[in-house]
Amino acid sequence: MKIGVISESFRKPFPETVRAARALGADGIQAYAGKAFPFEASGKELSEIRKFVEGEGLCFSAICGDFGCAMYYERDRVMIDREKRILEAAKELGTDIVTTHIGVVPENKDCVQYESMHEVCRELADFAKSLGGHFAVETGPEKAAVLKSFLDGLGSDGVAVNLDPANLVMCAGDDPVQAVYTLRGYIVHTHAKDGVQLKNFDTRALYAPQYFGLTPCGWDVIREVPLGQGGVDWKSYLAALEEIGYGGYLTIERECGEDPAKDIGDAVRFLDSYGVRKERR
Repeated sequence: MKIGVISESFRKPFPETVRAARALGADGIQAYAGKAFPFEASGKELSEIRKFVEGEGLCFSAICGDFGCAMYYERDRVMIDREKRILEAAKELGTDIVTTHIGVVPENKDCVQYESMHEVCRELADFAKSLGGHFAVETGPEKAAVLKSFLDGLGSDGVAVNLDPANLVMCAGDDPVQAVYTLRGYIVHTHAKDGVQLKNFDTRALYAPQYFGLTPCGWDVIREVPLGQGGVDWKSYLAALEEIGYGGYLTIERECGEDPAKDIGDAVRFLDSYGVRKERR
């Protein structure tokens, strides 16, 4: 496996984050479309960004094309077309993977929310397949078994999974280790993040309350923590990834904390302590 870092986790301008990731020993970076580069960046601009990143000895593990869940519940054509452009841009940047949150997949397949999400995701999955890429849904709001059933129903090789173990622990109250086996045919990218759930809550009230007629709940129901300090059983989780033959990225995501660079460096060392990189570059 390889170790990556989400560039925005450093909370610095993009060129600085690339150099910081390299200095901490990362193999690659994941970057947000619209932050690391403009949504409508030209081929020349993307080529220059890719040249810069590769010149620093890194590559893009994936691109994040996350605009919130409204586009999936409302069939927002502008946002759908923007997501397609990001899938194209990712290829120009040297990666086949675009990750995103799609909201909460309802357990009830006969509701309008499920129908809308299914329609939009199938369109994006088919578009990704036409490019030889992957539209990767991030885990978290629903249990892995519910997500797998949803993805199976799309019937497209273009859809995939970005497995975030912390989201499964914090939000879905699910077991990341079992999720690896449940979603084994879909996992193309992962986040290295840890966390705890502080109280039971309805994930729909956190991610998409307006679409389910619920009162919003605050983010104080969960807490992100440094790797090894939360509910993820890293030894078993990493062993499961190795068992299914996953050889992609463990991309560190740090969304809080006063010193993200220190936390990211600690995370790199934490993952290396498990021998996730059999051979260092």
